[in-house]
Amino acid sequence: MKRVIFNQKGGVGKSTIAVNLAAIAASQGKRTLLIDIDPQCNASRYLLGEAMAETVPTMGAYFEQLLSFAVFGKPASHYVHETPFENLSIMVSHPELGDLQSQLESRHKIYKLRDTLNELAKDYDEIFVDTPPAYNFFSQSALIATDRCLIPFDCDDFSRQALYTLIKNVAEIQADHNAALKIEGIVVNQFQPRARLPQRLVDELKAEGLPVLDNKLSSSIRIRESHDRNLPMIYLDPRHKLTQELLGLYEELLSA
Repeated sequence: MKRVIFNQKGGVGKSTIAVNLAAIAASQGKRTLLIDIDPQCNASRYLLGEAMAETVPTMGAYFEQLLSFAVFGKPASHYVHETPFENLSIMVSHPELGDLQSQLESRHKIYKLRDTLNELAKDYDEIFVDTPPAYNFFSQSALIATDRCLIPFDCDDFSRQALYTLIKNVAEIQADHNAALKIEGIVVNQFQPRARLPQRLVDELKAEGLPVLDNKLSSSIRIRESHDRNLPMIYLDPRHKLTQELLGLYEELLSA
């Protein structure tokens, strides 16, 4: 399965969800790859900590290769690195991705990531792609390259308006580039069940027929410690409420 975690709005937990779902898949014995193409590098830093700075080659080098005139490029596996966690590998992002975007667009390289994922799919059971919080070359490449799109959502009106735009953009990718792409669901993040507004928004989205997933993720200070210690929740605190919610979300995705 090739899955992209995507939202054009920042601060919705995209990288956190991508890393934790990938870690859960790996903890269950699945050969798992996380691909970070967000120039902010949050997913890479989350998994590798300070070691990220020494981890080369990065996705920057991967995309630079696409712009070169080399006849024989490096195989996709050249850019894959092990993490401290069994069964979990990563393709590391780099801030220079932002500088490469206009060149990649002008050279029409938007289908290259799809070719790379197809090459890597034979070696992995699960591939997760973390994207920038923007509808740009990198997020479009990921939507073209994957089978499923998971949309993190914060319960506020700004996120709701952005959600409608996002769904239209995904539909455009489906129509023009990737008919097999499916919106896997909307995962409600930092959910506060006792607050009226979040529950009202969720109910209204469901009434509109949008695919809101049953498993919601609570707000927790524990996730900050997870970031700080570079330990996904399944390794930091397997019994924590948020860990159990993430496990429930992963199982819901598998059963969809």
